[in-house]
Amino acid sequence: MKRTLGAVFAAGLAAALMSSAAVAQTTVTIATVNNSDMVVMQELSKKFEEANPDIKLNWTILEENTLRQRLTTDIATGGGQFDILTIGLFEAPMWGERGWLVPFDTVPADYDLNDVFKSVRDGLSHDGKLYALPFYAESQMTFYRSDLFEAAGVTMPEQPTWADIDQLAAKVHDPDKGVYGMCLRGKPGWGENMGQITPVANSFGARWFDMNWEPQLETPEWKEALTTYVDLLKKYGPPGAASNGYNENLALFADGKCAMWIDATVSAGFLSDPKQSKVVGKVGYALPPYGKFNKGNHYLWSWALAVPVSSKSQEAAQKFIYWATSKDYIKLVAERSGWATVPPGTRTSTYENAEYLSAAPFAKLTLQTIETANPTDATQEKVPYVGISYVGIPEFQSIGTTVGQEFAAVIAGSKTVDEALAAAQASTKRAMQQAGYLN
Repeated sequence: MKRTLGAVFAAGLAAALMSSAAVAQTTVTIATVNNSDMVVMQELSKKFEEANPDIKLNWTILEENTLRQRLTTDIATGGGQFDILTIGLFEAPMWGERGWLVPFDTVPADYDLNDVFKSVRDGLSHDGKLYALPFYAESQMTFYRSDLFEAAGVTMPEQPTWADIDQLAAKVHDPDKGVYGMCLRGKPGWGENMGQITPVANSFGARWFDMNWEPQLETPEWKEALTTYVDLLKKYGPPGAASNGYNENLALFADGKCAMWIDATVSAGFLSDPKQSKVVGKVGYALPPYGKFNKGNHYLWSWALAVPVSSKSQEAAQKFIYWATSKDYIKLVAERSGWATVPPGTRTSTYENAEYLSAAPFAKLTLQTIETANPTDATQEKVPYVGISYVGIPEFQSIGTTVGQEFAAVIAGSKTVDEALAAAQASTKRAMQQAGYLN
């Protein structure tokens, strides 16, 4: 059948309009970490795309160490690979100060920015400007198997010391049944094993640097802290502990392989989800342990979303960030998998929600640890830096990872504590000299 000239013209016009619509669609490339909450964000983001058909989301999900390296390289070189970066309290103020991030100057009124915890907002700001919005925030807590503790006839103190933890681990360690007394991060990285070991060191009176930026790693305080951490893993840890990071330990605990685990408070929601955890209803929660001083023994961290100035889709990127960090998004997660699993630690309204408080027995403790973590006063002796689990200078990303490799070697049994601390002191001093902090 022959088509009329009018029909041909109409078909051509429709095709042109469809082509134009396709061209008009904005692509937003998101780089994020492979933590469970971010996997949920990717899943639920289909709802954002349905509501915003002019925006297409492109995801790059990476292991924590890889993500940090890729983002640092990309933003420092102005590479422009990503429109949304998943960063934290370490990067946001430094990258904002350098003019690498788009500030959140005009947050919509219905976002209710004042509902976001001030300590978290302040941590993501520089000079009064906010450079990232928190997806979730966390501190640390002690997770333990309440059923195993009951069977062993032992009780977890509300505020344990590391000495308490050692004694308890001995009572519940049962490798013949596939249960290990203690899981802790051994995997090297400034945000992996060092993010956990540094608060331990703080609580034994250690510090990374003195007021003149001289490294302080070869001290009795560091030796006691590292020895405590390593001995726990050597005596009561699972095989291959030197390779276990956050995700590996989370999987082990969720699978019933760990009797105790000290790590991020955000894990509590995952462990309460029967689709992902075999220990639902069998988990107890306590404050994070300390050594000699109950100060600096637990950190404040937030995985947050930011837009680099190199992004060509800044408006669309910020639109997605407002959606993913909103009250409505928290409700979406609650509808998907229950209130206990929602992203924690960011909003006052979450902790005033009776449904959340009822579903999340860990909520009060999470809030307590977040509110008592003080990044500006985390050590017994004075220091020239801000940070609890890290040192707030750009060089720490490399320094912390190098030291983390030394400490992982101790856990693996290929170095002694003294050898690792001597090597850490030397490499840190060399890095600080090269960076101009020391002569």
